[in-house]
Amino acid sequence: MRTVDWNPETYELNLVDQRLLPVQFKIFICRSCDDVVNAIREMVVRGAPAIGAAAAFGMALAACRSRALTTDDLRSELDQAASKLVKTRPTAHNLAWAIDRVLSICSFHFSTIPELCRAIIEEAQRIADEDVQTNLRIAEIGCSLIDNGDTILHHCNTGALATVDWGTALGVIRMAHQKGKKVHVLVDETRPRLQGARLTAWELEQYGISY
Repeated sequence: MRTVDWNPETYELNLVDQRLLPVQFKIFICRSCDDVVNAIREMVVRGAPAIGAAAAFGMALAACRSRALTTDDLRSELDQAASKLVKTRPTAHNLAWAIDRVLSICSFHFSTIPELCRAIIEEAQRIADEDVQTNLRIAEIGCSLIDNGDTILHHCNTGALATVDWGTALGVIRMAHQKGKKVHVLVDETRPRLQGARLTAWELEQYGISY
């Protein structure tokens, strides 16, 4: 499943709770923008692409849960939501980028609040889907550089957990493995979360890749 996954039926955001891995796999459900703010701040979700997508859906939740009576009032509330979200992890480039993309949608004319909400949800979903497609393209190109039997040093965590799905550098390794190449991965860690030891090692186990 996706690390960042929108439920269109319940208007909820499902996040893999990375604080609990590798001991426990659990989904953290966000039902409001404040839930997403806390999830980013507390590192329920981490990795710049994943944070960006989560923030975009945080804006969607702010729109869906709003009690605004006019589109202008809703835009004002979304500006406030954006301000809260962008402060959670100011070093994550994707965070501000994704929020700006959603806010740009608000600059267009919408006759009703439901129309504006729908447009925001669609833009957030586009951001998430584009990330997956970008990762897959990176993986397809990158795996051609890996030879059968290679040993690869991997730093931190760059897998599906750090993105919406698939991963960047670890996604390349995953694709090589999927194409039948035998690889061995040396996993180092980063502090203070030990992403390599806790998250990358866990992902490699899920894919059946030796490390």
